Amino acid sequence: MDFGLKGKRILVSAGTRGIGAATAALLRELGANVMAVARSHPDGDGAPGFFAADLSTTEGCARAAAAVRAQLGGIDVLVHVLGGSSAPAGGFAALGEDAWQRELNLNLFPAVRLDRALLPDMLAQGAGVIVHVASIQHQLPLPESTTAYAAAKAALVTYSKSLSKEVSPKGVRVVRVSPGWVETEAAVALAERLAADAGTDYAGGKQVIMRALGGIPLGRPAKPREVANLIAFLVSPLAAAITGSEHVIDGGTVPTA
Repeated sequence: MDFGLKGKRILVSAGTRGIGAATAALLRELGANVMAVARSHPDGDGAPGFFAADLSTTEGCARAAAAVRAQLGGIDVLVHVLGGSSAPAGGFAALGEDAWQRELNLNLFPAVRLDRALLPDMLAQGAGVIVHVASIQHQLPLPESTTAYAAAKAALVTYSKSLSKEVSPKGVRVVRVSPGWVETEAAVALAERLAADAGTDYAGGKQVIMRALGGIPLGRPAKPREVANLIAFLVSPLAAAITGSEHVIDGGTVPTA
């Protein structure tokens, strides 16, 4: 199938691991000109189509936006994958001021700052697509360990919806992708650690995570490439009438429609 992405200029944040790496690779396969941005590249900073920047900072976002203009000559698609949590377990009482600020700096502000820097270019050309990768945890937070992460993703969801209402009439589509548990490198490491703690194997560790989520009807986590497939469709002309919407890919984890 021709996705109509040949030659499109695309920025993928957190584009060297997990969902970001899978998305950047797929978009390149489909003919797009992709720049992946992350703090570091596992193959070295000189890897083609890569720019090193810490997007949790204002300066890092500004540098990335400047690199997009310099190296790609403009922007057609922004895919914001960056996110994660380093907050400690222990519920709300374990979350101090610094922990809350870290979660916002990683899960909300990079999207806001990159959009603010690059969206004017899309508006000037009257076309563009922005994808904000959120999480089903904005609906299903885990109080023991992800309250701040879930709240930051909920803020991203609301910001994204508001932005779509503002810029869709001007030719720029804005959509949200909310994965459930995805079998990334970080998720594999977590399952292995839980398996070791429980005296079981990797499959047992995966079951621990799925039980914590209330079960996954599909019986397994999603693969990064499966999330990338959804993102590739949404940014393509095949999805030209889709904007302002959330697209959940969670194996049925969220128990409501």
